[in-house]
Amino acid sequence: MPGEEKKSVFGRMFDGTEIYIFTLQQGDMKARIMNYGARLVSLDVPDRSGNIADVVLGYDSLTPYTTDSKTYFGAVVGRYANRIANGAFALNGKRYLLPRNDDSNSLHGGTQGFDKRVWAAHAIEHGVELKLVSENGDQGYPGTLTTRVRYTLNQSTLRIEYFASTDEDTVLNLTNHTYFNLAGEGHGTVLEHFLRMPAEYYTPINAHLIPTGQLASVIGTPFNFLKSTAIGDHISEDNEQLHMAKGYDENFVLPESNDKDGLHEAACISEPKSGRVLVVRTTQPGVQFYSGNFLDGTSLGKQGHVYGKHSGLCLETQHFPDSPNHSGFPTTELKSGQIFHSVTEYIFSKSN
Repeated sequence: MPGEEKKSVFGRMFDGTEIYIFTLQQGDMKARIMNYGARLVSLDVPDRSGNIADVVLGYDSLTPYTTDSKTYFGAVVGRYANRIANGAFALNGKRYLLPRNDDSNSLHGGTQGFDKRVWAAHAIEHGVELKLVSENGDQGYPGTLTTRVRYTLNQSTLRIEYFASTDEDTVLNLTNHTYFNLAGEGHGTVLEHFLRMPAEYYTPINAHLIPTGQLASVIGTPFNFLKSTAIGDHISEDNEQLHMAKGYDENFVLPESNDKDGLHEAACISEPKSGRVLVVRTTQPGVQFYSGNFLDGTSLGKQGHVYGKHSGLCLETQHFPDSPNHSGFPTTELKSGQIFHSVTEYIFSKSN
């Protein structure tokens, strides 16, 4: 069945700016993307019996997205996804100061990150392309940065492709912050989901959730997902890392890809009751596994659903947190004239 791309008004900002939803459909799968925050708003996926459910957390209308400063439901976050310690970094001998919006850290680009911006958007074949220009000095970052994000839906694969360029050396870390629940959003926690990741190492954090700069083996720890393991099996263990993050909120180091396209598997999630399976592939060197530890039920989601702790999980393909302050981590510098390009794919299937 050929795909469809439709555009409709989702709501209006306080100044009257119209916000659009782009609906992508391939057979039984349907994705909805809006240009406020370049967000994945919904993703309908069939289970093993053909029953359709929306498997991502979010809201039914625009206003909650504009007032929610904590969850980042479905958003593209930047300029720098994840945390930068003490809201500061040095580049080319100059020190840059960023907004501190997570204790002493700068998180997901600052107080006005890409998740809070209205992106220009237009339909493309099988998808939508969104564009955002971030001016020099925006949230403290150097250089005028032009970012394009493409969402496409082909058969059972949702693909997100990122491009960026700058007129001055800067740092960059882009990801998508979708919360998945393969049982369907609003249907319990993800603790009974099974997770497999090929990561043999992770980056331990300190009490401020900032990487120490070391790489630690997952062997013999609750962070060992080399074999498919229920998320709830070890989440309550007496482990300092789990205590500090109140669950899983760690960056996992992915092995290098041997594929020509640079894509490698980042994770595989499966939900036994529905039979839905999600494989995440990416060109990025890391993935942040977050088990929805700070969801507290204070905001009502779609259809009035209460999203309590562990109602969804994130697999944020990325460079490592706080990389500008760790010379041993893969660089996140983007130089003037360079083109940043990365790809992440979400591939759905069904178990027997």
